[in-house]
Amino acid sequence: MFDTVTIIGAGLAGSEAALSCARMGLAVTLHEMRPHRETGVHRTDGFAELVCSNSLKGTRADSAAGMIKHELDVLGSPLYRIACATSIPAGGALAVDRERFSDAVTRAIEEHPLITVVRREVRSLRELSEDAGAIILATGPLTSDALAAELCEMYGEEELAFFDAAAPIVMRDSLDESIVFRQSRYEEAGDGDYLNAPMDEAEYAAFIEALLEAERVVAKDFESKDLFQACQPVEEVARAGFDAPRFGAMKPVGLIDPRSGKRPHAVVQLRAEDAEGTSYNLVGFQTNLTFPAQRRVFSMIPGLEQAEFARFGVMHRNTFLNAPKILDVTGASRASGASGAPIHISGQLSGTEGYCEAIRSGLNCAISVIARAKGAPLPELPPETAFGALMRHATDPATTQYQPMHVNFGVMPPLDPPIKNKRKRYAAFAERGDRALSSYAAALERAGIWSTS
Repeated sequence: MFDTVTIIGAGLAGSEAALSCARMGLAVTLHEMRPHRETGVHRTDGFAELVCSNSLKGTRADSAAGMIKHELDVLGSPLYRIACATSIPAGGALAVDRERFSDAVTRAIEEHPLITVVRREVRSLRELSEDAGAIILATGPLTSDALAAELCEMYGEEELAFFDAAAPIVMRDSLDESIVFRQSRYEEAGDGDYLNAPMDEAEYAAFIEALLEAERVVAKDFESKDLFQACQPVEEVARAGFDAPRFGAMKPVGLIDPRSGKRPHAVVQLRAEDAEGTSYNLVGFQTNLTFPAQRRVFSMIPGLEQAEFARFGVMHRNTFLNAPKILDVTGASRASGASGAPIHISGQLSGTEGYCEAIRSGLNCAISVIARAKGAPLPELPPETAFGALMRHATDPATTQYQPMHVNFGVMPPLDPPIKNKRKRYAAFAERGDRALSSYAAALERAGIWSTS
């Protein structure tokens, strides 16, 4: 057992972990490299600075985004309470005043008697004192080069990625089953591992034209390093030649459209993203298009006109670990730090996406560390909850070619019996998750690990 914890990184996850550990009596040393080492995107040296948007997404109880906020609320997340206190009107979403939110988090941390803030770059875990207790790494997608190099040494270079190159993911039940068909190349229809969206010549021409004209994200210097050496965006493939996609990801060879009995002019293949087949990714469709452009252009694909996107494609600098090989659902790492100190990894470095997901990840690691410190048995994180489902997906050893994910219904365990109506199904997910969350919170309280009040 131990009574201290060292946290590296004061973003959303690190700040949440620091306040949560201190709240339960652990002495916290929080390292933050800003302002001595800038990231290229942060404007201030404040903690929990939001750099992309001030929106923490929707609050509807029957949405995945709403479910994770409900978890934060029920569990008494320190940062969620600050977010609510600094919120601004945003319709059905939770949005915050960025400066007030960061200032409030910074003040809460700096004024807490059990938290010591150290403003310096941690270039190696070996620099930490032998009495570091537990270690929580929360350095985010812009982890410093020196620390990233050590992570490569610890886990293997192949287990650390330096950018996202992820294709969009769509919900299976939002696809038009009268158009898409199941077949792998050169196999009989209905027996394959892929869903296929066929295009005729006119549909392909219109799609490529829209793809080439669509608005792209303007890459910053920190986003472009090594990006295109590893994975070409689909729009860049099309830019190289009008028919280039037809000889790459969209090649129709070995596929027969059951409607016509002929080979399509082009085809978009979709591969299951989860074991239950509730969500599918567009194979080879890594993209640098803006999210609105992706919705407009990819909805031109036959069978995807009403597609519900569980995740849009992304291409940007994002240091993250191969979570299925390295972490368990508590965020605990297979490696240890100085003197055997346990290491937990939270936030985007752990391979999840999203603001609320980062906050919940910090709380998840804090709860695990507190349990270790107290020598108390840690209740299982229920997979029926939004974050439990996300971590089950992110740490599944059977997952290959892992890419970061935010909470969505595509990673939830299926309902038994299934519910076809989408709105009723989502409500059932939320009700089931709430029951599991209540049991989990009560178990934490009984074990003396966490207080939700």
